[in-house]
Amino acid sequence: MQVVSTKDIDKVVQVLREGGIVCAPTDTIYGLLADASNRKAVERLYELRRSSDRPFIVLIPNVEDALNFDIRMPKLGLALLSFGLTVVFQKRTTIPTYLTRWRKSLALRVPIQGTFITKLMREFGGPLVAPSANPEGMPYAKDVKEAMNYFGDKIDLYVKGAKLEGKPSTIVKVVSDKAIRIIREGNVPKEKVFQILGFYQDIEDLVLSDAFPFLP
Repeated sequence: MQVVSTKDIDKVVQVLREGGIVCAPTDTIYGLLADASNRKAVERLYELRRSSDRPFIVLIPNVEDALNFDIRMPKLGLALLSFGLTVVFQKRTTIPTYLTRWRKSLALRVPIQGTFITKLMREFGGPLVAPSANPEGMPYAKDVKEAMNYFGDKIDLYVKGAKLEGKPSTIVKVVSDKAIRIIREGNVPKEKVFQILGFYQDIEDLVLSDAFPFLP
């Protein structure tokens, strides 16, 4: 196994482009990264990381990159992508099943700008699948040492950064053009999600009741 620092972006990009799996700090917690366009790399990551076969979140460099996927894109969903939320969109037909795991949706997230992961994605130039750095059901790895204890030499490259003790991303599902559902409350509290929605009150008749299971 190899260990590099967050300054070695060129090395990280090389490993990803060669179909390798990288453990690295994201803008929330440590994640396992693979090229989302490389089926073999993604399938290998499923074997390592997830027994339930639920789809991975796909990181994209910019909101505009969501347009590269065959998904339904209501204005509300695209707006939420701008705030570091993971947004679950309904898919259409042509998204590869190795990404969706035969589900009818795809989860996208644009990482918070100014972090290592955004610099990496800018250099890499494409989407990455990015589950947390732990076997499914185990605690999140807070640093490279904990990730190594989980995965050892099964990971091609470890990127050593600061210890991260934050929360994973908040996941929001776009139910319709006018409604969302909070699936997981994480790095963005539900109250903040409601504040964000307040900026988009020009969307008529925004549904709040059944769409917000956490609404007091």
